Amino acid sequence: MLFWILVAALTAALAVILLYPLLRGAKAADNIRAGEAAVYRDQLRELDRDLDGGLITPEEADYARAEIGRRLIAVSADEPAETPKPARHHRFTEAFVLLVLPVLGLCLYLTTGRPDLPSQPLEARLENPGNDVAVLITKAERHLAEKPDDGKGWDVLAPIYFRTMRVNDAQVAYRNAIRLLGPSPVRLDGFAETLMAVSDGVVTEEARQVLEQSLTLQPDNPRARFYIALSMEQAGRPDEARQAFEALAKQSPSDAPWLPLVNQHIAVNGGAPAGANPAAPGAPGNPTQEDVAAAENMSAGDRQQMIRGMVESLDAKLSEDPNNFEGWVRLVRSYAVLNDKDRAAGALKRGLAAFPPPGEEGRQLLALARELGIATEGATQ
Repeated sequence: MLFWILVAALTAALAVILLYPLLRGAKAADNIRAGEAAVYRDQLRELDRDLDGGLITPEEADYARAEIGRRLIAVSADEPAETPKPARHHRFTEAFVLLVLPVLGLCLYLTTGRPDLPSQPLEARLENPGNDVAVLITKAERHLAEKPDDGKGWDVLAPIYFRTMRVNDAQVAYRNAIRLLGPSPVRLDGFAETLMAVSDGVVTEEARQVLEQSLTLQPDNPRARFYIALSMEQAGRPDEARQAFEALAKQSPSDAPWLPLVNQHIAVNGGAPAGANPAAPGAPGNPTQEDVAAAENMSAGDRQQMIRGMVESLDAKLSEDPNNFEGWVRLVRSYAVLNDKDRAAGALKRGLAAFPPPGEEGRQLLALARELGIATEGATQ
């Protein structure tokens, strides 16, 4: 019952707010013509003063008086000054606000809402969180507040924090999970990604040490090897980065999902990625054999210009055919590597329009943006 009383009160308040501008019309408006007539009368009196002071001749005064009189007569004839402007009524609008709008809102609520659903406080929702991520996080946080030495709880909560872009909380959770459960490649790689996310996509020295520790546990870990190669690229060591990316490409299966991204970095660092991925030589944005041959004889500046041309070509192809997820991944990362964050953010927004965040591809694009330090605010709008 209290709910419906509140609904009625809010509806009445909203109706008053909407009707207030209309109800003000019932008050008589000032007559604009009356003001004009007063101005012309003042001009006639001022004309007489000028004539008495000898500032104008009688002929000029007669001419001016006739012109002012003509205008005064026109104003008076158009709308007499003493006649108030009648109030304008908005009968249909007032009826719509008072009757139709509340009825439409009520029908919509009864159709799509659940007025019969009892209130469910947080404690009740924590008992049965369902798929509500926010409630799941709250439940896990309460559990860990009571049992902070539960390593499995931190291990579960850390990637959830990261996916919901709470990277500082994810960093703390990964530290606790590693401390309580010991290091593992999955935990160490996740921890390194949170460190990179905090530093806007830069592989810091701490992140690199964590990744190297992960490689001691799993030497063929492609995730850690990729980020270590990326750290070389970011440090301005293109030859070492290219060799590391080429080694990763040789280790990877031909259908590995990360291979197109590795090939792109090989090309950025002056290598020949087409040979590393023969399974997809015609993928949009990949260099042709002629491009690779030409790049081998170019200077560093010319090679960089050629890479920019390839990236722009990929951008144009994706504008024509946006249903290419790997292409969007390559384009976003390419602009980031070229230090063009504005275009990277634009490519991210266009990619998310083709692959919305609720899907797996959209979530991967957002994760890539966090890794590269690309702002995601407004990208999903």
